[in-house]
Amino acid sequence: MSGFVLSQAYRTLAGILGLPVQAELALSPQELGVFAAMFHLAFGITQIGMGVALDMHGVRRVILAVSPFSVVGAAMSSLAQDFPWLLLGQALIGIGCAPAFLVCTLLLARAFPAERFAALSGMVLGVGGLGLVVTGTPMAWLIEWGSWRTVFTLLAVASALSWIAMFAVVGRDAPAKGAPRESLGQALRGFGGLFLLPHTAGIMVLGSLVYAAFLTVRGLWLGPMLIEREGYTLVQSGNVALVMSLVALFSPPLFGRLDPGPLRRPRWLIAGTLALAALFLVLGWARGAVISAVLPLVIAALSGFAVLQYADVRSAYPPSLTGRAMSVFTMAMFLGIGIMQWVTGLVAAFAQRMGWDIFATVYTFIFGCLAAGAAAYAWLPRPPAQHAPD
Repeated sequence: MSGFVLSQAYRTLAGILGLPVQAELALSPQELGVFAAMFHLAFGITQIGMGVALDMHGVRRVILAVSPFSVVGAAMSSLAQDFPWLLLGQALIGIGCAPAFLVCTLLLARAFPAERFAALSGMVLGVGGLGLVVTGTPMAWLIEWGSWRTVFTLLAVASALSWIAMFAVVGRDAPAKGAPRESLGQALRGFGGLFLLPHTAGIMVLGSLVYAAFLTVRGLWLGPMLIEREGYTLVQSGNVALVMSLVALFSPPLFGRLDPGPLRRPRWLIAGTLALAALFLVLGWARGAVISAVLPLVIAALSGFAVLQYADVRSAYPPSLTGRAMSVFTMAMFLGIGIMQWVTGLVAAFAQRMGWDIFATVYTFIFGCLAAGAAAYAWLPRPPAQHAPD
């Protein structure tokens, strides 16, 4: 879990670090979006490879081999003097954190019955949310005391300590219990087969948007919006980020316990996505220091319904495909985060050139993405009933 907590911290750094990094390295809004996105792009692109490696070599070998990349990446980021060097550091961090979330979901799927999966996934997400708490007020204080480079230095040390803990605690496992060992080609073909199933498209489209919307505001635009539009200080914006993170600790476990089951779950996902879209539209066009701080908290509370997507994936595929489906879903989710943060940087740069309100434009764009995702999920094929065991 320490790796997952650190992963959550790394993926939301830009929400507080963004403006100091932008000021020191003279980044444009577009480059700021790429900076925030690079972790998620590297994280998402490597998910299928991580899934194959976990199947073939087991958790211990993969975690111990890959996690040191985050130590190197954080150290490089702390020393970065230009934009390309900073991006390389972020990419290495994303690779180093890539197995953490997948390991948690795979272990839950393999160890517990389907009817408990949503609630347990919510608990894991809640605990992992401690990483979001670190990137609120504590990080703002640390930046004011030292600099954004100090943050990366301490995270590099924390990642090294996490690796030591993994070495001491994580035991050896059998890579594919009860199943014949697959070759690399067979494993990759097995992943490819998931994309041929008609119901995969709708699940992956929605999966690439909901969590991406939450992390785009929490991990990129929250601090700049509060500071530039509403006149908050860095620490005050960190306070809002801290409360938003605390809300995000409890929301996923709550929605996990409220899981309505496979028959009603799609309607909950569609309704939740449309409600979230409406909140982003209001956030973009509302004005005032109070409402601009309160609406992100409401978004954090509602975003917890995304935990139902993991149960949706668990129900949509037979047990033999669960691990691979989780890998592909995780890939779609984090590529979605990276792409949304990158594209919103482009949107912000375009809005700046046109003289439009940057944040209204960005949040209206997110509204459109969520509305389109809900429509795609509603209209694309649903999985056959026999794969819904919970």
